[in-house]
Amino acid sequence: MNRWFVRGFILVSTAGLLPGMALAQEGSVDQAREALARQEGDEDASQQLEEVFQAAEKNYSLQKKGSHSLNYSFDYSYTADQRLDLAITNGSVRNLDVVPSATHSFTNSFSYDYGLLDNLTVGTRIPLVVKYDTQDELSVYDFGDISFTGRWQPFAYVPGKMSTTLFGTLSSKTGVSPYEIDINEQLSTGSGYYSIGGGASLSKVLDPVVIFGSVSATYNLPAENLQQVRGARLLTEVDPGFGLSGSAGFAYSLSYDISLSISAQLSYSDETILTFSNGDQAVAQDQMTGFLSMSLGTRVSDTTIVNTSLGIGLTEDAPDFSLGVSLPINFSGLKE
Repeated sequence: MNRWFVRGFILVSTAGLLPGMALAQEGSVDQAREALARQEGDEDASQQLEEVFQAAEKNYSLQKKGSHSLNYSFDYSYTADQRLDLAITNGSVRNLDVVPSATHSFTNSFSYDYGLLDNLTVGTRIPLVVKYDTQDELSVYDFGDISFTGRWQPFAYVPGKMSTTLFGTLSSKTGVSPYEIDINEQLSTGSGYYSIGGGASLSKVLDPVVIFGSVSATYNLPAENLQQVRGARLLTEVDPGFGLSGSAGFAYSLSYDISLSISAQLSYSDETILTFSNGDQAVAQDQMTGFLSMSLGTRVSDTTIVNTSLGIGLTEDAPDFSLGVSLPINFSGLKE
């Protein structure tokens, strides 16, 4: 399960791309906006460059007080691996099963942000997930884990200085739990447990480049009162432990209409402890996961900037690759 959590965390962080990287980049857009606005005599160029930075950073800057924003993103990821079901009792192997897996995941996400204060933004993300396993010919269509986020900038931005944004996240278990399904006949769309996390992101404008980085920690609440059959045993409890994540990257303006953003993320996931009805416990070892993401922002009209991204897994436990597209949804009722 630890494996699923890491993938879910990365997918959310890179293609929407995950709270970690997107949050790491949010302060950089505010910096670009204010720094460029201070360049007298170049108002038009500043406004255009600001939009380019917003394209690369997916418009995740802090909202002004009372303002709204709504974004849509579509993400695809492919993962091929092998699942091992092994039980050892008194030194002997009781159950051994190696199952190859090739999973295609499609996620449609709607993200809404609202500015409580000029330096405080709250938001939510609602994912709709479609999965298909080509090996077992299984599929699922359902909600993913809905998350809620708060972002706060404790200090006003000073041109030439580093900007800091603090963030906190609560992730629900609204998706189909991997611990409440028939693992031979069904697929999951969520983690199966609640998660709370927080961290900080730093960024700095070096016109025409924005550099950024972030660190975050997540605690996953145990899932209890389970009744899932796994081999010859009944799973009753899962303790997924905690996770740590760090990311760094930069956004660069290629022109007034095109920008490029490159970032890398490294995540650590604690060991997961599975408890069965007969008192046996199984431990999934801790894992390190690396992911590289590249994003291209293109302004297609005066009001629409389309972001396309490519993610490449750097370790065995990461998705092999991911593709994503995102753009703002403009409604007159959501304007400032």
